[in-house]
Amino acid sequence: MNKSCTIIAHRGESFDAPENTIASINLAWDRGAEAVEVDIQLSLDNQIVVFHDQSTRRLGNKNKPVVKQTLEELKKLDIGSYKGTKWTGEKIPTLKEVLPTIPQGKKIVIEIKCNSEILDVLQTELSSSILERHQIELIGFDLRTIIAAKQMMPQYKVLLLSELDYHWYGKLFSPSIETLIERCKKNNLDGLDLWAGKKLNKHAVKKIKSSGLLLYVWTVNDISQAAELIEWRVDGITTDRAQWMRKELP
Repeated sequence: MNKSCTIIAHRGESFDAPENTIASINLAWDRGAEAVEVDIQLSLDNQIVVFHDQSTRRLGNKNKPVVKQTLEELKKLDIGSYKGTKWTGEKIPTLKEVLPTIPQGKKIVIEIKCNSEILDVLQTELSSSILERHQIELIGFDLRTIIAAKQMMPQYKVLLLSELDYHWYGKLFSPSIETLIERCKKNNLDGLDLWAGKKLNKHAVKKIKSSGLLLYVWTVNDISQAAELIEWRVDGITTDRAQWMRKELP
């Protein structure tokens, strides 16, 4: 297997443990993960929390937006029980709690789930951590926010996310590969992080790599697909089963 391709644990080892929790993240490290991807957004009291959904309904059984809850409120929620009684009591972590878990030589890929209002706080928290700059990467779907993140924190690699054909309408309305490359090059971004669907074929990968950009793909849980993407020379694969994938790949 091409070891230059990083296998990224999607929200931690989220196939086996509750996503975006300290338990899931530590399980990924315990199993030898090379990198972990997490999602961040702001609470009502301007704290960075590690959580994917806009609402806590799916995981915390409370139908209320994250941004309308204080950290104290969010910390009262049990977001582990949905995965089984073994995980009862798992809480929403803050980014400050997650950063110290990252071992030397490993890295965290941080997806910004909100807009640029988070960037001042994020810059402060990252700069006060003991992590080296190559251990931190930023990704996000909102182009303006990602551009601003790169301008504020040029020391970190910043990649633009795109769904491509993840949804049916993406087949018709998503930006072309050429447009995505142009957006990255024009704004000094380091690469793309793309849905591994039909639009991401060998020709598209070659075009992106030839432009000098990094290319990550999400979310791949199929070994044959992962092996093909590695053959095409993608730089990173995000998966719910990082340890399993690394073991199963040739």
